[in-house]
Amino acid sequence: MRRDAIGKYDILCRISFVPRSNSSNRLQRLERLTAQLKAEPFCIIKDLAKQLGVSERTLARDLALLREQGLPVEADRGRGGGVRLDRRWGVGRLNLAYAEAVDLLIGIEVAQKMGSPIFLASLESVRRQLIASFSADKRERVEALKSRILVGVTASTFVQVSASSPPDLVIKALHQAFMDKERLEIRYQREDLEMSERQIEPHYLLLKYPVWYVIAFDHFRGEPRTFRCDRIQAASLTGTRFRLRPLDEFKHIWNGEDLRV
Repeated sequence: MRRDAIGKYDILCRISFVPRSNSSNRLQRLERLTAQLKAEPFCIIKDLAKQLGVSERTLARDLALLREQGLPVEADRGRGGGVRLDRRWGVGRLNLAYAEAVDLLIGIEVAQKMGSPIFLASLESVRRQLIASFSADKRERVEALKSRILVGVTASTFVQVSASSPPDLVIKALHQAFMDKERLEIRYQREDLEMSERQIEPHYLLLKYPVWYVIAFDHFRGEPRTFRCDRIQAASLTGTRFRLRPLDEFKHIWNGEDLRV
């Protein structure tokens, strides 16, 4: 059995003697506490207890339990009575690269924007822990990426029937261009099956389930355009970066549709 699995089992055993509702509340509080410790380089005991809605004595017991399960919680008496957690403890235990963790986090955010009731309770805990594992500058970058992913209404039956998966190389190039704000050269098949060559700036991604669109500035047309991702037949990076345009510049192209940003 893995160490993290043993730790959670031990915690369950330690709190099994309390009523079920209290046991559940404490498990949730321990998850929030761990996430908060990872998110901040230093936490004041008084402030931390207030955020969790418990007394400082209860917080001390929670911290002691986390230490017993192997979390490297350190006390600092010289800074107003605070604690810190070794920042190397987190996503690294899952062997996730930064880009993989970002993709997972964004996938969770999309599911939440869609309002899917299935699995969201558990995903919220995963989301908090992923965010907490990032440094402050990486958290800012992730927040910026999340703001560029939009969720709209479900695609029409006609669109769903005609939808397909883009080629893997297209997905890879579009993903990198979107993440790095880099211009992309594409070969695009229009609805009338005509092919055209475009150079685009992929500013935003729009999901009209199950079809993804890239909301871009099209240098061929000299104006904002929307492209169905599954109609992009080929894509290559140009090496030219672009500055993100505000969302307001693109709002006219989805006809005032109510989007979840």
